[in-house]
Amino acid sequence: MTAPGVGDAEASERLPATGSVDVVAPRQAARLVEEIAEDAENPAVATEPLLIALDVDGTVLLEDETLSPGVVEAIAHAHRAGHEVMLATGRSWEGTRGIQHVLELAPEYAVCSNGAVIMKRVSGDLGEESVYERFHIETFDPAEVLQLLREHLPDAKYMVELADGARLYTEPMDDWNLVRARRVSFDELSAQPVCRVVVVSPDETDGDFLSLVERIGLTKVSYAVGWSAWLDIAPQGVDKSTALERVRTWLGIEPDRVLVMGDGRNDVEMFRWAQAHGGRAVAMGQGPDEVRREAGETTASVHSGGVADVLRAL
Repeated sequence: MTAPGVGDAEASERLPATGSVDVVAPRQAARLVEEIAEDAENPAVATEPLLIALDVDGTVLLEDETLSPGVVEAIAHAHRAGHEVMLATGRSWEGTRGIQHVLELAPEYAVCSNGAVIMKRVSGDLGEESVYERFHIETFDPAEVLQLLREHLPDAKYMVELADGARLYTEPMDDWNLVRARRVSFDELSAQPVCRVVVVSPDETDGDFLSLVERIGLTKVSYAVGWSAWLDIAPQGVDKSTALERVRTWLGIEPDRVLVMGDGRNDVEMFRWAQAHGGRAVAMGQGPDEVRREAGETTASVHSGGVADVLRAL
């Protein structure tokens, strides 16, 4: 966005007077759009930066792990316009770092594990090999919740993420990234504090999981039910919004200069957080009805390049 008084004269020469419409040839219209876009990316034009937080799965990535159309170019546009683009995901850092690289992202921070882990860049930048450290970590004792879930889901597959990033799992899943992961007995999962518990039960639907959580009454934790019978459990009071509020404060970005985008139930809290402070919350078009209702806006689906549509319009 152009600050008041900056570039007003140039813009007024290209745009019709307020309240009027100029009909021009298609080629001239295209040139006008390009010139305005160049202004948005011009470092000499003052821009108040946005903090843009993007979910990963179903937002920038399709089910087969390919990228949403146009997302890399749109992120580059947002950077040139002076905005800070980062990821806020339920994935562990091991499952996030490669996505950042493919997106050509090297943000100051990355929110992982549904807000329980905040990574900070300590060296490198765009075009360089970036190194991150585990900057802020939230943990909890998983023993009680694991035992409770095991009683109701004895055949489910379980994974926990430890404070140092290592992960322990009971049985492998084809779509799990098992780098730095070790197979252990169920009892070993609760031997030390964890950042996150993941439960997958292929025989259950997401509706079954929602009913189970309501019936057994999980307490002292935060949880999110995903698609394909996936339950993610974090420390109590911890979610993407709590981590993003820390990041926003550290970066010195005003609360109303926030834009978040996502498609899942674990994005609802960050939607509410952004809107409560005057920011924008955008849901992907293919998201569940209850998720889209929580957002202030809905864009196209991940398959149709919904993220790129929003970022290119900045």
